[in-house]
Amino acid sequence: MTVHTVKAVVFAALATLAPSLAAATCAEDQVDLRGDWGSARFSVEVADDTGERAEGLMFRESLPRSAGMLFIYPQPQRVQFWMKNTLIPLDMIFADARGVVTRVRSQAVPGDLTPIDGGPGVVAVLEINGGLAEAMGIGPGSELRHPALGDDAAWACSD
Repeated sequence: MTVHTVKAVVFAALATLAPSLAAATCAEDQVDLRGDWGSARFSVEVADDTGERAEGLMFRESLPRSAGMLFIYPQPQRVQFWMKNTLIPLDMIFADARGVVTRVRSQAVPGDLTPIDGGPGVVAVLEINGGLAEAMGIGPGSELRHPALGDDAAWACSD
């Protein structure tokens, strides 16, 4: 085989694998974000039932920089959060059913009982360390990728 033929065979093999590799990049315990600022990946715990969503990140004394919690709702709705029993400042990234970020609440104050409104149509909320969203440039219009968002997401796992 010539070098040209070997390259063609390798390229064909990679092209065949590309769809499965793209799908493999999504995992239940990871969230990807992208925007004109770049991209980021967070390891997450998923809160997708009433009890898990109610507890959230309460009583945690720290959160690794590349970690967070992803709250998933069964249908689009208005959601409100508060920081009762939360010991660390958090950023809350609210996304619609397509995974498009609609609001970001930066530096939510630990222990504060003031409701933090995510607005209407929220399906997912990503909580990360306070100040990180602003430092990275994550804002409205950024896209979130996670298997729970399905194939109709702006940045679907199948992309």
